[in-house]
Amino acid sequence: MSDQPPRTPSVSCVFVCHDGAGRLLLARRGAGARDEPGAWDTGAGALEFGETFEAAVRREVREEYATTPLAITLLGVRNVLRDDPPSHWVAVLFAVRVDPATVAIGEPHKFDQLGWFSRDALPTPLHSQLAPTLALVPDHLD
Repeated sequence: MSDQPPRTPSVSCVFVCHDGAGRLLLARRGAGARDEPGAWDTGAGALEFGETFEAAVRREVREEYATTPLAITLLGVRNVLRDDPPSHWVAVLFAVRVDPATVAIGEPHKFDQLGWFSRDALPTPLHSQLAPTLALVPDHLD
């Protein structure tokens, strides 16, 4: 197996979960996370072969946050190129409204804490890709 990054970009469904009242759900990446442990981030997961974007988002929200989306809204697309670690993916970004009372850590090997935050009071440190992701999120989410 090669240590070289793949030569083709992957497709990831990135989701910003919110409560419909201005709060965003972020997860702190744990020691077992793929990259940037200790950083706060939104949820995301790879699009699987034959899967629709919405099905991928529903699956990933269930896996990561142990809840079911109440509403899913497509927000945009980012072409993500990163040097460290070398990676390239297409991020299809969604806003996902969830019920805060039903949210829990579904993947404790990847995340060690969840929190609800307003945009003007985000925790630190933030994942390197969070700011450009949030730039595509409208100020008011329903």
